[in-house]
Amino acid sequence: MLYVGCPIWSFKGWVGNFYPKGTKPADFLREYARRLTTIEGNTTFYAVPAGETLAAWVADTPGTFRFCPKIPKQVSHEGKLTDHINDARAFAEVMKRLGIRLGPMFLQLPPRFSPKLIGDLSAFLSAWTSDVRLAVEVRHLDWFDPPYDEALDELLAEHNMARVTIDTRPIRSLSGDAILTGSIYQALLEARERKPDLPVVPKRTSDFVFVRYIGHPDLQVNRPFLDEWADYFSSQLQGDADVYVFCHSPDNLIAPNLCRELHRRVSQRVSIPALPWGAQPVQPEQGRLF
Repeated sequence: MLYVGCPIWSFKGWVGNFYPKGTKPADFLREYARRLTTIEGNTTFYAVPAGETLAAWVADTPGTFRFCPKIPKQVSHEGKLTDHINDARAFAEVMKRLGIRLGPMFLQLPPRFSPKLIGDLSAFLSAWTSDVRLAVEVRHLDWFDPPYDEALDELLAEHNMARVTIDTRPIRSLSGDAILTGSIYQALLEARERKPDLPVVPKRTSDFVFVRYIGHPDLQVNRPFLDEWADYFSSQLQGDADVYVFCHSPDNLIAPNLCRELHRRVSQRVSIPALPWGAQPVQPEQGRLF
C-alpha cells in the first residue's frame, strides 16, 4: 500500500486551492483526509495530544487514513534514549487510541547521536512496544559509512524497523535562484538549507518504507527526483512493502501537489488504489504542475 501525505494539515494557504473556499480551521483535517492518505505527525514532537484530541482525529478521518507520529523531543533529544524508555512506551500507549489509523511512528535522532551510541539505540529498540511499527532517522554522517551503516541496517532489520530516508537534494541549489529573489518566503528557504545534507541511499530494513521528501518550490525542478522515487516505490510495492512518503515544500503551498504527482507516477508503474482526491487539482499561482 502506498500512503502519501504532508507534514501538516493546518495551513490556511491551502484554503481556496487544496481546500475548498471558505473551509474553516476546524474542518482542515477532514478536508485533508478527503484528499491524502497519511500525515507526518510533527506536532507530537513537542506535545502529547490529549485523549479528546485523538478522538476528534479519529472522527475526522476514514479508517484507511494513517497518522505517523514523531516520538517526543523529550525522548529523542534529552540525554540517552534508555533514560526515557518508559516515556516512549507511555507515548505509544496514548497514540494507540488512534486504533487502525495509527501508522508507523518515527524516531528522529539529533546530529550528535553518533554510532558510538549504538548500544543505547539497541537497548531502546529492544524495549520498544512490539505492536507499534517504528522508523528511525539518523543524522550523524558516520551512520552512512562502513561499518556503521551495515551495523545500523542489521539492528533495524532485527527489529523489523525502517530506516528513514530524507531527501533534501531538490533544495540544495536554491542560493541565488531567480524565482526566490525578493520572495516573502526567502527566509523559509534558507531555513530548509539548514536541513541535514545526508546521502540519499534508501535501505529496506523492514516490511515498510519511510521517506521524507523536501521539494523545490518550482514544481518542474522536482520532475527527475519524483521519477526516481516512483521507480523505487514501485519496486518496493511489488516486493510487498508498505510505502509511507511525506512531501514537504518550503512554502507549504505546493506540498499536496507533490504528493499527488508522486502518486500519479507510481500508479503509472504499478496498480495501486486511487487517491481520494478528485480528478483535477487547483494549481498554485507560482508554478505549473509539470
